[in-house]
Amino acid sequence: MITLYHSPNSRSSSITTLVDELGADVEIREVSIPRHDGTGGPDPDNPHPEKKVPYLVDGDEKVRERGAIALYLTDKFPEAGLGPIEGEPGRGDYLSWLFYYQGVMEPVLVLHWTKLSHPAFEATFRDYDAMVARLAECLEKQPYLLGDRYSAADLLCSSPFMWMPEFIPDNQAIRDWVMRCKDRPAATRTAERENVAA
Repeated sequence: MITLYHSPNSRSSSITTLVDELGADVEIREVSIPRHDGTGGPDPDNPHPEKKVPYLVDGDEKVRERGAIALYLTDKFPEAGLGPIEGEPGRGDYLSWLFYYQGVMEPVLVLHWTKLSHPAFEATFRDYDAMVARLAECLEKQPYLLGDRYSAADLLCSSPFMWMPEFIPDNQAIRDWVMRCKDRPAATRTAERENVAA
């Protein structure tokens, strides 16, 4: 049995949405985590080495970081068609977007949110405008990051804009993409479930 350690209204919500999208047989165990407002705290039942979420356990395999979990799950459940598997066209773009989210988008958005700026940050991660330009370059010519095909890369890369809608760029193609991702039934079910839990 695959187990996902999750805390509602956190970064791991996107992974519970992915589990729903995949129709995967994954047990979701809720754990507490420290919150930005000072509530919550580390949960002794959470096996993550830093007590964070999401954390996926599949037998002896343990996977952390959302991009890695998304890749692991879409490879494990290829029949759902949410990520090109090895040898399938689009695999390179898929991997690139998953890692772009983890290595560029999330750091840039956190820096933008905290209003921190430094040439080293921009040289390493890019700045907010460069990140927006990269998304726009792709989404102004196609509905999803991989073309006409919705994937776990869309789910992951759109997730911060669902969490903080005030950061949705003033670009119609990006706004439309975020709404397409937000309106998917699995995303709606996650929002409804977690609003009740909040």
